Amino acid sequence: MYDKLSAWIDEALEQEMPEGVVAACFNIYEDGDNNWSMELVGCSSFDPSDDDWACDEVSDFETRDNPFTWSFEGDWEAVLVDIGAKLTKYLETETYADKLNTLSGVAVGFVDGDLVILK
Repeated sequence: MYDKLSAWIDEALEQEMPEGVVAACFNIYEDGDNNWSMELVGCSSFDPSDDDWACDEVSDFETRDNPFTWSFEGDWEAVLVDIGAKLTKYLETETYADKLNTLSGVAVGFVDGDLVILK
């Protein structure tokens, strides 16, 4: 699954990062029956003490029409820990990690929940 995730992120980051993107957020959705999806959005603000920064989306940078989808047996907390570990690995080792690492912040979380700051 990690290779599929890495390829999806690479595809999203191949494009030039639009002006005004200062942070990125991986938004997770529960699709039911142990299926999950995730989008990557660029954001125009970052405030580690206020999760609302993730709502400041830059419309030119999001993967809403091409979400990452996967199956995982576990509750939402286990999903968040698992995908968070995979995203952290990406930030440490992968092709376009530098594009994310130059941002003020990178986070992951469920759209209706708290964010976990990865960077």
